[in-house]
Amino acid sequence: MKTGYGVEGSTDRAFLAGLRQRWCPRAELVEGRFRGTSGLSLRREIPKICIELSAKSCMAIMFLTDANRRSWRNVKVEQKTRVPQTYHHLAIVGVSDPNIEAWICADAEWFSKEKTRDPAQFMVDDPKGAFESALGINSRDRKETEIANLVERAPLKSWISKSPSFEEFYEDVRQFGKRVSGCRIRDER
Repeated sequence: MKTGYGVEGSTDRAFLAGLRQRWCPRAELVEGRFRGTSGLSLRREIPKICIELSAKSCMAIMFLTDANRRSWRNVKVEQKTRVPQTYHHLAIVGVSDPNIEAWICADAEWFSKEKTRDPAQFMVDDPKGAFESALGINSRDRKETEIANLVERAPLKSWISKSPSFEEFYEDVRQFGKRVSGCRIRDER
């Protein structure tokens, strides 16, 4: 199964790689060409990414973006309206609130044990800085493999209960998995 995706950055890409390892290791991830670094740029590119990834025989196309202090539900609606009607059946839109690092740190106790840090560092509205510091992320080393491995073994049940935006993304992916052959996402509630 080929799963296409469009994301804003390396942490988002690593996040999806970790979910693939966890749920569907045989799936091939195919990144859509995205020329930009922001959610605004991604929204502009969504129609082109859909055309490109559909032409590459992707059975699903995932888009991940950050809410960045906006209503994640409103951002999701905006993202979905950018997906051409022809590709609605393939598209899954996830909006992390406020960002992907908040999803990964949703269970601050678990994450702090993984990185031997004080959990209070990650119990903030926006844990991005603490997350990047804990992993040693810098411009030369984005730690994608380490992030993917964290996501693969993460306590999703806890993430689901602590993050409404992750809960909705998880449920969207699980429901999508029921409609396509190749991967079934187990219920981790």
